Amino acid sequence: MKNTENSFHFDPTKNRAETSDDIHQENLAVQACDALEAIYATGVYPEITVTRSWSRHNPVVSGEMASPATFRWFLQREMKKLIRLGAGIEIQPSRPCLALSDPRLFDQIDEEEWDITQKKMFLFSPERIELSLNRLEHYTGTDPRDFQRNILFTNYNMHIEVFRELFPDAKGPERDVQMPAFHAVLPDNQGFSLVNIGVGPSNAKTITDHVAVLRPDLIVMVGHCGGLRNHQEIGDFVLATGFMRRDKVLDEALPVGIPIIPNYVLNRFLMEALERHQFQYRLGTVFSTDNRNWEFMKRKTVEEIHQSRSVAIDMESATVATNGYRYRIPFATLLSVSDKPLHGKPKLSGPAVEFYAKSKREHLQVVIEAIQLTRQVHPEGLPNASIRATNEPLFGGPKD
Repeated sequence: MKNTENSFHFDPTKNRAETSDDIHQENLAVQACDALEAIYATGVYPEITVTRSWSRHNPVVSGEMASPATFRWFLQREMKKLIRLGAGIEIQPSRPCLALSDPRLFDQIDEEEWDITQKKMFLFSPERIELSLNRLEHYTGTDPRDFQRNILFTNYNMHIEVFRELFPDAKGPERDVQMPAFHAVLPDNQGFSLVNIGVGPSNAKTITDHVAVLRPDLIVMVGHCGGLRNHQEIGDFVLATGFMRRDKVLDEALPVGIPIIPNYVLNRFLMEALERHQFQYRLGTVFSTDNRNWEFMKRKTVEEIHQSRSVAIDMESATVATNGYRYRIPFATLLSVSDKPLHGKPKLSGPAVEFYAKSKREHLQVVIEAIQLTRQVHPEGLPNASIRATNEPLFGGPKD
């Protein structure tokens, strides 16, 4: 193994002992990440080349990386995994970083450029990573390096208030921003991040497009919804098992007919937390619309609600879930019923304020408790086989 500050080379055929010892694996992964960061600090994209003797069709896979320090926890985990399997790894400088003001930028971030015959190293180009990190800081007012592995999305500042009570030391923005984020930081990014994405599917798409480059272990929508069934009460929970995609913002990116199903393991832990606290909840399809005043076109919407057997309606859940699916991030949705628009209980100012005051703490605590359970059982991330594709990138997270 010959390494310098700006390169790294590991040949498993010459270092067999190091592929079987956990401490050596960890040390090698640390050295590999150090090399990535050292190269990037010189204004050059680092290139990783992985040689897998066991692969028949793609034994050698290479790719460039940007801002490796931002998600070092992820890269280090993936490097260690490859070393454990006996892969060879080489890291060296590639090409000068492209400025975000360079007119050539958008030629480098087209996600449709994918050769299914050749395995990719990463889901995203280095230019796409840098642009998304810059926009994350702009929208959330926080350093992307502070984002944790477990990311929650909400529509309301009240959930932010509860989050800050639960985590008094959480890092947050120091200026007014569109989608403020707060981070309960733990070593190795094992804490929680909560982002107030506001209302509507457009914001939900924007934030998940950019969060995806961080490769979080999971994302959860913690929102409110209209209950659509008679046997639901204000304050009951809805745990999504599927989505009716009437939000429309991702229709061109992913055909509407593709099933979008939450992560089974994460849903199971959410159910356990709900039942432990004896909260009333219902499983079922969530209908996401792009029309906040859908009641003004009631006949058409209700017909689709009946056809889809939906139990709740909101504006963001399907968007978050669809991007979780597209970007191979385990996802779930836990909503709380704030109104029953089809049963004479529309969302009105007075009752809504009373409901929010009662529900905000237990809602967030259930999700955090469920995620803590997942971390105990799956410390290296949730299995994501259900959202992996045949052209999955090499660095893709857990592959159970």
